[in-house]
Amino acid sequence: MTEPSAPAALAQPDRPRVTELRLAAFAGLRRAVLPLGRLTLLAGPSGSGKTSALRAYEALARLGGGARLGEAFPDPVACVPERARPDAQRRRGFRIGCTADGPAGLVRLDVAVQAEPELRVVGERLTADGLVLLETALRDPGKRAVQAAWHTAGPTPVTRGPLPDDRLATPLLPLRVAGRTSGQRRVLAAAEQMVVALRSAFACDPEPARMRRPVPAGSGHLLGGCGNLADVLWRTRAECGRRHAQFVAAVRAGCAGPVADVLAQPVDALAPPVTDAPAPPVADVLARPVADVLARPDVIGTVRAALDRGDGVRTDLGRLGDGELRYLALSLVLLTGPGVLEVDPAGEVPAALQTLTVLADGFDRALDPRQRRELLGLAARMCERGHIRLVGAVSDASWAAGTPGVTVVHLNRD
Repeated sequence: MTEPSAPAALAQPDRPRVTELRLAAFAGLRRAVLPLGRLTLLAGPSGSGKTSALRAYEALARLGGGARLGEAFPDPVACVPERARPDAQRRRGFRIGCTADGPAGLVRLDVAVQAEPELRVVGERLTADGLVLLETALRDPGKRAVQAAWHTAGPTPVTRGPLPDDRLATPLLPLRVAGRTSGQRRVLAAAEQMVVALRSAFACDPEPARMRRPVPAGSGHLLGGCGNLADVLWRTRAECGRRHAQFVAAVRAGCAGPVADVLAQPVDALAPPVTDAPAPPVADVLARPVADVLARPDVIGTVRAALDRGDGVRTDLGRLGDGELRYLALSLVLLTGPGVLEVDPAGEVPAALQTLTVLADGFDRALDPRQRRELLGLAARMCERGHIRLVGAVSDASWAAGTPGVTVVHLNRD
């Protein structure tokens, strides 16, 4: 079912990262094992399970951050294989898992989730080198808890205790394991590696229709649909000139016509403050130091993005085609990081030890051959640095064949 077309180069050894996604029974996928390199393209026709695989990864990432099952799986019944039959108690569910590599070696996480008649975890297993470090099981369906057992390697080889059945047990281990014995420390190291590898994930599928609209200033981090791209540009253009110059160069390579800059500009100023003083004209706002405006986003009402053509003409993003807008948004995502994107990184771990994983559904959607080539090249260069990884879904990956550092995983409907 899977066929890697190129070996994935190893990322930095001290950065935990997910190297395999397993979908034993999830939506339309069964017994699927997907190897993940630093830049992975999931290729296959419509209905082959590309979006389902990305959805499973995103759900694991949210669970790794401590989210409840209902938050990670808003429609759990849709995750159950269509032909799955209920048992005597009319229970149906799905099974997913992954492998994370890093300082603790290869660590495997496998989860069984019951979707009907009620959503709950019915089994979880964390293993390393064939040793079971954590195992949970639903012993009493009448209780909202699973019985957990984790490796201790002390006077008591295994410690047991109840844990909630509406979230993963792995992220909860630091709250339950003291770390006094070598076995406990191994459990904590494996759990931390898995959580750090999973948490920094950004699911991205740019929506051109939303990107064409003005957005409120100061709305925060870039969202998965990139609808607030103009506001994020307003911020990032001033924060890092070098990164912005790289972004402009990428846009110049993929968009039609000359591009001297990519910027955000205010559409209007907000209503007068409570002092009844008149609102400042937009021209006066633009004349203020950038740092002052960024510190006070309330002085700007809404902003919209534009391409500066370098000859006095600015092309509003609303005039660009869908392919140009998706290319522009994905380029910005690849050139930024957790500080700009709407992700949930592990705050207790230094950023230098974390890897951001971008999950891009429809990676090549609406792109022409030149844009595909430029975007893939940018992704390969950024992923080679080790601080970012990308898993993208494409219908046909023949155009990416031979690109260094790219792993292609072929999916089919069977």
